[in-house]
Amino acid sequence: MRPDTPAENVDHTAEAARLERTAGLYPEDAEALLLQAAAHLELAGDRPAATALYDRLLSSPDGLENPHLVRALKASNLWEYGHEAEARAIIEGVRAASPRDPAPWVIVAESLESHDELEAAQQTFTEAVRLLLADPSEPPYATHPLLFGRHRVRRMLGVGHDDWDVLADTLHSSPVSLDELHDPKRVWSLGSDNPAELEAEISRLRAELGTYREALSRPFPVAVLHWPKEELAELLTAYPSLATEYPSHEEHLTTIERSLRELATSGTPNLGIVTGTVPSYEAFAASEGTSPGDVSLLPQYATTLAARGRAVVWPPQRGAVCWCGSGRGYGGCHGG
Repeated sequence: MRPDTPAENVDHTAEAARLERTAGLYPEDAEALLLQAAAHLELAGDRPAATALYDRLLSSPDGLENPHLVRALKASNLWEYGHEAEARAIIEGVRAASPRDPAPWVIVAESLESHDELEAAQQTFTEAVRLLLADPSEPPYATHPLLFGRHRVRRMLGVGHDDWDVLADTLHSSPVSLDELHDPKRVWSLGSDNPAELEAEISRLRAELGTYREALSRPFPVAVLHWPKEELAELLTAYPSLATEYPSHEEHLTTIERSLRELATSGTPNLGIVTGTVPSYEAFAASEGTSPGDVSLLPQYATTLAARGRAVVWPPQRGAVCWCGSGRGYGGCHGG
């Protein structure tokens, strides 16, 4: 989740500097921290400095978890201060790479949209939807912005609804319909003298605000903790008290899938899986002043990893490999 607080209320330059210092202390989280720092620099109006941070990330010798997202953000930032040709080239590169993460698609499509490239924005949203929604009956929470953005752009273009637009309408939970929210003929409240139009616009704005608040209240997935086989063996050797929580690795994997399905059945959106490591877990326990053998620390560790952007969306898309690391397709593994 990128910061969106107005510059007059936050010293974004100071916050960016703090995040850069923190990234130096926690190199395992440097990517997420530096992306936040770059966002603060953008809000401060220092777009060249933000670009420098994106370049720093892209030149990292250790590689990145989501290089396509970094490139998309760099392109969006470049276009905002006059580097249109370079931004377009990067956007085409992101589209050609066909990333499996919705976020880069949303960034580049919205960048095109904000510069009145509506046809290109629609094409980008559509490419992403076709690629990432192999099973449209249950679109992952992270793909919802793709459907909503596509609906918005197509509404501005004046084209008729198709099946994806109908799906977007179905997923939209606000009391004001997407058609009304995305109506290009909406009357801006400050430009109308009609009380009825003003009241209608206020209702729409409240509905939009409610949607944004709901998204902000869940900036990261509800995640379940997964231990690879070798890591779990090391964990139980060092902390035997956790054996009651993890009787075997096979049962651990089964419990993860069962827990996620129960959460999904209960209506919980935005689910994910985070993978733990023993050194990371021990460092987290030390920061909390608690023994790693304390079972109650495990869910806190999972939440912290999710907040750091470590979660993988569950369930995987149709045809994707299983989250357990077996290398088999999800449908033929735990998805079965």
